[in-house]
Amino acid sequence: MTKKALLTAASLLALGQAAAAEVKVGMLVTLSGPPAALGQQAVDGFQLALDELGGTLGGEPAELIVEDDELKPDVALTKANGLIEGENVDFVVGTIFSNMLQAIFRPVTESETFLISPNAGPSTFAGRNCNPYFFVTSYQNNQNAEVMGAYAQQAGLSNVFLIAPNYQAGRDNLEGFRMHYEGEIAGEVYVPLDHQDFSAEIARIATSDADAVFAFTPGGLGVRFVRQFDDAGLSDRIQFMSVFTTDETTLPAQQDAAEGFIAAGNWAPDMENEASQAFVAAFEEQFGYVPGGYAMQAYDAAMLIDSAVAAVGGDLSDKDALRAALEAADFQSLRGDFSFNANHYPVQDFYQLSVAQRDDGAWVTSMGELVFDDYADSFAEECSM
Repeated sequence: MTKKALLTAASLLALGQAAAAEVKVGMLVTLSGPPAALGQQAVDGFQLALDELGGTLGGEPAELIVEDDELKPDVALTKANGLIEGENVDFVVGTIFSNMLQAIFRPVTESETFLISPNAGPSTFAGRNCNPYFFVTSYQNNQNAEVMGAYAQQAGLSNVFLIAPNYQAGRDNLEGFRMHYEGEIAGEVYVPLDHQDFSAEIARIATSDADAVFAFTPGGLGVRFVRQFDDAGLSDRIQFMSVFTTDETTLPAQQDAAEGFIAAGNWAPDMENEASQAFVAAFEEQFGYVPGGYAMQAYDAAMLIDSAVAAVGGDLSDKDALRAALEAADFQSLRGDFSFNANHYPVQDFYQLSVAQRDDGAWVTSMGELVFDDYADSFAEECSM
């Protein structure tokens, strides 16, 4: 073989190695209809991290492919298969809603592609059905509701009305609320995810003798419920507690209708740590709106992937080494303390949050008291990976 041929072969080998080293991430979130704001926050949060990393993950050139699951399980499944089989992605980041995650879970994990959820954290995959290819950068669904249940118990609320949409996350959240709450349940209602008119539910709440309501009504569902609850005059006499109902995706439409409402979470835009404050400032400058937990958790998902790819030197073929690097979670989470439990769900702090109006007029969630420190979900002990 001539010297020129040897150089050509070496060049082709180098090009092949470079192409193999490129990190491909498929992002599958809801970008249609009223819940689109939730998915857009996740996309923008991940994109901000990628921009700050210079378009790389772990020092390797990275490509982000974004797909809309349209909040339809069959569409989610088709899109996930396309990302795996057509695009040959190294990671799938998704989803926002738990029923979408349930639709794509098996095909993604069975293909030995790492699935990283920036939001959905159903109990379904936290215990006996945990999976070595599945990681969560948000929470286990029950946990935020568990915080609200503990808050209600500590606040002496004696009779709480529960309401949620009828799907996995809705059931998880109402179950979670009951874990630390020992008072009476005034009523329990499940509504469709696209429910429009809450007049019947509000009438039941008003006549139930409840001193509080606990709601898990994400996205447009929460906008409608909060407005109708306030219009009915219930805000002045019934404490409104919720998760994923009054947040940065819904408050721009709810505004003062949500004033004084209580929530729970792992983070808020006014969290006082340097990394979080820098993130909020950069996000608002680049995208022109206030980031919520959906954006924060997606940013963390990007930083998690970045840390893992760096740890394996860009070699994504060694799945065991890559899994160990993901499990190490060697990155600075915007929420502060963060580690993975045995089931790959986070161990983290949770806070009581409240609705506030900033000096610039924006309606946001605001940090309150620490309710649980280094809080692990209750399903991890059932996981035996």
